[in-house]
Amino acid sequence: MGEGPMISEVAHTVVAALPLSDTGAHLTGLAAPKTVDTNGIISFLASKIAPILLAVLGLIFIGRANKGEVSRVLTSSVIAIVGLVFIGGAVTLLFLGGYLVDLIFK
Repeated sequence: MGEGPMISEVAHTVVAALPLSDTGAHLTGLAAPKTVDTNGIISFLASKIAPILLAVLGLIFIGRANKGEVSRVLTSSVIAIVGLVFIGGAVTLLFLGGYLVDLIFK
């Protein structure tokens, strides 16, 4: 019957000895984790990266058209347009999901 408190004491000793234990974090006063600004990341990608990628695609298409590979240019153009539609759909679903979460958890 005396084993319960002994096991509990050993467990507390082991937890206190761990370098990353919760008790050590509370004693040192670590700061709360910071959040990531996803709106800033999305606006950066939309304003800086997307135009560069579209310009590169345009240069590739112009280069292929100059070589007479019109069928490849048309195929690549359709693939690029479908990709842009998927990206637009993903952004729309992102806003729709945020709206639904706000609506449900109000």
